[in-house]
Amino acid sequence: MASGARAAGPEDRTGSPGRRGEKAVSAPGGDGVVAGTLKSRGSPARSVVASPRPVKAKAGREAARRRLQLLPGTQAQGPGEGAAEEEGEPLPSVPEEAQAEARPLPPICVSPMRGMWRDEKVALYCDKVLQDCKAEDADEAMSKYLSEKLKLKDRWLGVWKTNPELFFVKYEETSIPFVGILVEVTCTPHQSSTSCFKVTVSVAEPFSSNIANIPRGLVDEILEELEHCVPLLEVYPVEGQDSEIRDVALALEVVRFFYDFLWRDWDDEESSENYTALIEERINLWCDIQDGTIPGPIAQRFKKTLEKYKNKRVELIEYQSNIKEDPSAAEAVECWKKYYEIVMLCGLLKMWEDLRLRVHGPFFPRILRRRKGKRDFGKTITHIVAKVMTTNMVKDLSSDTFLQQHDDLDLALDSCYSGDTVVIFPGEYQAVNLALLTDDIIIKGVGKREEIRITSEPSHDSFVVSKADNVKLTHLSLIQQGTVDGIVVVESGHMTLENCVLRCEGTGVCVLPGAALTLTDSEITGAQGAGVELYPGSMAVLERNEIHHCNTLGTSDSSKSTLGGVSMKVLPAPKLKMTNNHIYSNSSYGISINQPTEQFFIVEEALNKGAASGDKKDETVLSKVMHNLNLDMSDNKTEANVKGDIRIVTS
Repeated sequence: MASGARAAGPEDRTGSPGRRGEKAVSAPGGDGVVAGTLKSRGSPARSVVASPRPVKAKAGREAARRRLQLLPGTQAQGPGEGAAEEEGEPLPSVPEEAQAEARPLPPICVSPMRGMWRDEKVALYCDKVLQDCKAEDADEAMSKYLSEKLKLKDRWLGVWKTNPELFFVKYEETSIPFVGILVEVTCTPHQSSTSCFKVTVSVAEPFSSNIANIPRGLVDEILEELEHCVPLLEVYPVEGQDSEIRDVALALEVVRFFYDFLWRDWDDEESSENYTALIEERINLWCDIQDGTIPGPIAQRFKKTLEKYKNKRVELIEYQSNIKEDPSAAEAVECWKKYYEIVMLCGLLKMWEDLRLRVHGPFFPRILRRRKGKRDFGKTITHIVAKVMTTNMVKDLSSDTFLQQHDDLDLALDSCYSGDTVVIFPGEYQAVNLALLTDDIIIKGVGKREEIRITSEPSHDSFVVSKADNVKLTHLSLIQQGTVDGIVVVESGHMTLENCVLRCEGTGVCVLPGAALTLTDSEITGAQGAGVELYPGSMAVLERNEIHHCNTLGTSDSSKSTLGGVSMKVLPAPKLKMTNNHIYSNSSYGISINQPTEQFFIVEEALNKGAASGDKKDETVLSKVMHNLNLDMSDNKTEANVKGDIRIVTS
């Protein structure tokens, strides 16, 4: 089940059911479905510049097509690369024949999958389709589900979407993301649960395509080569037909979603005691990405990791297929190298899928550096960070202070031992070592905090990360750009942020389990997630801060976004003291208290009956929850937050 059975299409479909067998599911052609009743309300067809591929022998075309189906991207890369290598050679236009241009494609059925809540998806896949099956039986379960739906209607109209390389040898990738043809579909339920889902198709009248000048003869020839048999998941039912077709369209989308987002190549290679529980975790991960619980930049990291995994697997398959005889020593080493890359990426993806390990990315220690501790001679050094050091800079220091001047913040941090102080004068700085804070030091700015700007390095995942017992940053501006972790991550120990400005681009301040944060007289703004995220078992003191314009990540369904300016994840509950903070203009709640799932209860029965979902506004219940959670909040001002000031929610 490592390879897909569909050509890469416009929505990155990389798999299909029944991939273990090759028996086609087809039926003899019959009377055509009447197409004249359909109105062409879809995207208008347009002419493109491309070179039609000569029709070749069936075996050769099928081999090329299988190779295309392995590609994980939305478009085949081969033709684009070839075109780039021959930039001097213009692309010929598709030949014009003595025929009318193709009509625009009719609109396809809109899938109700997009509007499903996560519990509806879980119920559909875990309770209805998979029904506690094992991973190795997932194909059979999906096949059974789909074949039952196909009994509703054995003939219908659909748009066949396939890879442009099937039709063209050279083309502009941006102009042809896919080739779509209106076809009449004939299908019958398959006889074997392991057979590949294929259907018989023929060009429907009137001839319609997303490419106005595609030759009708070319389409007929290619369908002839394919014996008019194409993968079912490449066909999308169009609107304007019987109501049963909507059920067929939903079933097809259910199967596509499973192989696109829920299935992993390693599933049937590993034993899982509860496969449906694993599928539920993947649904939760997908929903967390969609609703913004996992901020956009971090979601992009997961998607890139998954895409890289798929690419590496394809590379290994292709490399092995090119070895004709017994592999040489060099070839064997290369195979093992590619294999171990796949294993590593597989491990990272598994950590993402485990809710307990996910946190705000694959949950492994960001800091591998050991603590230096104190210097052997017991003295501490004050490090001056400035292009030029003057006597005026050190006039307030005692005469017995040991000084060291640096024009680079990174060098200053690298020279620090526990007890040292780093004094930064106005300017703009970058320092990779801010993500490696292990010793107890003080980093403070001198002058206006807005003039002491420390920016993140866009090529790195992390900005400021600490596992020191006690580290302090004061009188600074931290400007996040490009990094995807929290602007500040307290991995362990205690961190103090005092009189700082934190301008976020990814997530805000993250306090991981067992760590502690003291945040005073500071400003946090611009976080795509919460301004401050407290993970289970963490501790925080927030006093006299401004937290505003956070949770800025746009989502397709804003009602599902539950992060606040301050967000607490419970089990076990974090400890929080908040005094005189101003929390305003955040895109969700001012303060949110999040339970990971509804089966975990952190309060008494009154909360379990509904308050956790955010539906009840009973202040008595809320007070009881806050007391149970060790929350000490007084004199805070929350206003103009889009969804309200404080809410208890479940994901």
